[in-house]
Amino acid sequence: MWYFLNVIFNILNKKIYNYFPYPYFVSVIHLLVGVVYCLISWVVGLPKRAPIDSTLLKLLIPVAFCHALGHVTSNVSFAAVAVSFTHTIKALEPFFNAAASQFILGQSIPITLWLSLAPVVIGVSIASLTELSFNWTGFISAMISNISFTYRSIYSKKAMTDMDSTNVYAYISIIALLFCIPPAVIVEGPQLLKFGFNDAIAKVGLTKFVSDLFWVGMFYHLYNQLATNTLERVAPLTHAVGNVLKRVFVIGFSIIVFGNKISTQTGIGTCIAIAGVALYSFIKAKMEEEKRRTKVA
Repeated sequence: MWYFLNVIFNILNKKIYNYFPYPYFVSVIHLLVGVVYCLISWVVGLPKRAPIDSTLLKLLIPVAFCHALGHVTSNVSFAAVAVSFTHTIKALEPFFNAAASQFILGQSIPITLWLSLAPVVIGVSIASLTELSFNWTGFISAMISNISFTYRSIYSKKAMTDMDSTNVYAYISIIALLFCIPPAVIVEGPQLLKFGFNDAIAKVGLTKFVSDLFWVGMFYHLYNQLATNTLERVAPLTHAVGNVLKRVFVIGFSIIVFGNKISTQTGIGTCIAIAGVALYSFIKAKMEEEKRRTKVA
């Protein structure tokens, strides 16, 4: 379901940018729809709202900031380049996550796992050099998103010690929305009021415009909620790898839906990156199996 909802979100999101290229505002809408969903869920008691104190709030603020920054920069990248290219760049997330896990959390990452991530870096580099839709705005934004979401995963894991993942993500969404509104108003506000909204409505009509924004926000919230529920059950690094495998589906479907043309080298680079993730998954699974056997013994 995490993969399925994410594919739908990415396709609908890119379709919106094709006629409404305002990623800061769209980012706000994504979060706003999710916040309304969370508030209604709390009112009906599904789930019951968990109380929040100042200590937990201090933990969630940096998580929400990283979530907001990663979300906005992802959308800036989606608006600037092909969906498939953004997700190829974001395949580097396990590399950033491994570095953060070792140097920030103090977890020991074996050399074999580091080596398995090398093909991911090499593959992404090859794909970037030959990507037909390449531009620096899309590339740099996707890289910033990688770093932001890495820290979000790590800090989210710490915050989940006192609260279930559904409530954690609800609070993160509310705080992240507050972070996203000011830059949207400052960066895109004047353009939206002058011609942004009018141009979009002229192209697709008011009903479709509003409907698209609502559904893209709903799919965004639901796929992130499931991703957070998954993170509650696994380590941040493992979650990052699952995130990369998800990108295989997104890349494939985006190429089919939008008819994106990719060079042979881009295709090869993407395959190398995915192969690196598969190698990592195999090594990681083998290590975890050995740990279980040792405990049993």
